[in-house]
Amino acid sequence: MIQQLQTDSATDIIYPDSDGQPMADNTKQFRWIVTVKENIEILFAANADVFVAGDLLWYPVQGKPKACQAPDVMVVFGRPKGDRGSYQQWREENIVPQVVFEILSPGNRAKKMAEKLLFYQRYGVEEYYIYDPDDIELTGLLRSGEWLDPIEDMNGWVSPRLGIRFELTPDTLVIYRPDGQRFLTPVELDHLREQERQRAEEERQRAEEERQRAEETMAQLEQEQQRYQALMEKLRSRGIDPEQL
Repeated sequence: MIQQLQTDSATDIIYPDSDGQPMADNTKQFRWIVTVKENIEILFAANADVFVAGDLLWYPVQGKPKACQAPDVMVVFGRPKGDRGSYQQWREENIVPQVVFEILSPGNRAKKMAEKLLFYQRYGVEEYYIYDPDDIELTGLLRSGEWLDPIEDMNGWVSPRLGIRFELTPDTLVIYRPDGQRFLTPVELDHLREQERQRAEEERQRAEEERQRAEETMAQLEQEQQRYQALMEKLRSRGIDPEQL
């Protein structure tokens, strides 16, 4: 990972854009990080003031570059979308990331997770969710005053900020959007888009076939009308009034 440095213009303090750690320890952890981040991004795509990031260093205090964490996913309400090298809170109207997610891997040690909990608690996170995809265990904490208190039952829990619902099954965690749609992996999203494209193409083909049938019907009616007019003219040419028949 390339490390870029940002310097505080007032004090020449360097705030690295990378902590030198990998985004994920394995494919399962990476897939979950991407799935949660991208689906939340999609959920708030129409809201210009919701910033969503994955594995981005968050510096809550100016002048303290060692006080930082890189949540697997963080959501900030009240800040515009856009690229950032890091989230320097004092440059972001001092708005704290309200929701953070951590996806566990075998490399997550108890001490490291305890440090993250204390950090998020100290610096004002409102909702903190921890998912272990190996053991299918979901932990949630919700701010109450100065503390992040554990949520007693996460099965069926709805995030106050995000509006998403968590459902635990024997095999996995399922996350639902407020409209009831399930969070999908990028591959599933692509498959869904392909299905929609195929349905749209089938609808287009059916509409084209209907148009062609309508044109054929109109052509047949016009031919019948022409034959009828020709017959009427033929009768009149023989001195027969068709209206007297």
